[in-house]
Amino acid sequence: MPVTPSEKVWMDGKLVPWGEAKIHVLTHSLHYGGGVFEGIRAYETKRGPAIFRLSDHIARLYRSAKIFMIDIPFSPDELVDACKDTVRASGLPSCYVRPIVYMGYGEMGLNPLLAPINVAVVVWPWGAYLGDEGLTHGVRMKVSSWRRHDPNIIPPAAKGTGQYVNSQLAKLEAIKGGYDEAIMLNPEGFVAEATGENIFTVVDGSLITPPLSAGALVGITRDSVMKIASDHGIPVRESNMHRTDLYLADEVFVTGTAAEITPVREIDDRTVGTGQPGPITKKIQEVFYAIVKGEVEKYDEWLDYVS
Repeated sequence: MPVTPSEKVWMDGKLVPWGEAKIHVLTHSLHYGGGVFEGIRAYETKRGPAIFRLSDHIARLYRSAKIFMIDIPFSPDELVDACKDTVRASGLPSCYVRPIVYMGYGEMGLNPLLAPINVAVVVWPWGAYLGDEGLTHGVRMKVSSWRRHDPNIIPPAAKGTGQYVNSQLAKLEAIKGGYDEAIMLNPEGFVAEATGENIFTVVDGSLITPPLSAGALVGITRDSVMKIASDHGIPVRESNMHRTDLYLADEVFVTGTAAEITPVREIDDRTVGTGQPGPITKKIQEVFYAIVKGEVEKYDEWLDYVS
């Protein structure tokens, strides 16, 4: 999806014009993939733009940085303010928010310890990641031949920049094969997640999702869905899944900041349930979108209003 420029980019403590937000070609992370980032959304509400679970996203950014031994030169509160400032400066009623921490220009070679640490926040308008049609009617997915990386090779608990090459390979395979998205298995053959989304099944009225130990990212939207389901009397549990569990589920949907709550209508050319979004998927969607629009007071603490 093309990126539409916004007004300003926050770079290392100051807002700069979009066209001036540049880095050197010898930026360490460009060559070696060392860096961490977040995907966050700001939604349009009656009180102006509100960023969904901003503090939780920034906390996850710091956890990722700790795993990769990156010392972020700003406090969490400063980055929370940076995100708000950048959304405010954009003038956009809703947008995607991308904080990124990367190793900058100054040192080359695999040892990252001497490279400077830079931080940026970029925002831009972004619609439905898997398409409006997918949100309404569901997407087609395939189980990828590419496995989710082993936690002792690259830690899936971190949201690191370079490790998304793994997801890119699976995404390309899916798109080239005529599908919308890919599902990745872990080295043991259990379902881990999609290329950029967590995955849920519905079986006999219960929500089931792979445990974090299967290689799933600690998804903020995943956590939100589990809390929403619990609050609405829908049983939720974590359990290892084989690909056949996906084929036989009553409903399947994926979650993520970009994908939000996207139903799945087909996996490996097998129809999921009736082939249409099921009642529990639609209920979760309904409540989620009401929350992010500021329409459910109970969950108001999940929203950081920009104004």
